[in-house]
Amino acid sequence: MAIATYTLADYIQDLRTVTSETQDPNEIIARVGPLAERAALSRDWLKPHHYECDPEQGFGVHLLHEEPDHTLAVFAIAWLPRRGAPPHNHGTWAVVSGVDGLETNVFWKRVDDGTRPGYAEIRRNGEKLFGAGEVVAFLPHEIHSVVNETPAVTVSLHTYGKHLNYTGRSQFDPDARDEKPFLVKEQ
Repeated sequence: MAIATYTLADYIQDLRTVTSETQDPNEIIARVGPLAERAALSRDWLKPHHYECDPEQGFGVHLLHEEPDHTLAVFAIAWLPRRGAPPHNHGTWAVVSGVDGLETNVFWKRVDDGTRPGYAEIRRNGEKLFGAGEVVAFLPHEIHSVVNETPAVTVSLHTYGKHLNYTGRSQFDPDARDEKPFLVKEQ
């Protein structure tokens, strides 16, 4: 018995269905998680150029889908060896699933009250290694950082309620205790 391939088009249609039925970010990430796992493991959408990275940024951002209003943004993100992304939030719900290789996610907790512009105190709050098919989900305010500690480029599938460059999200420096806008450069 053949197993049907779960295509990117199938995944997008399922995302549209979920987000038409609820606007609750907790419910969305709970429902999208298994779909993201399925899409990541099917890999029918994965192309050789999805492994390309921007050396300055440390990772490559490859847009797979985005609605005209910038919602339901799906990316393949490739991580250079020993590189990653600083602590950041997403400003929208986020579901990430491993595709190829291992990535370390470090979770952070904001401990100041957020009332001082440009200032943020964050503390490390856990860490988890994620591989192919494993899923991690975030609410808009949650903070994490990512690092590829392997010697090869890794790839993960990222799904967001809105394109990251339209959410007003932030990156954080735990040592300098600062917060600033975080935009990504697409490949």
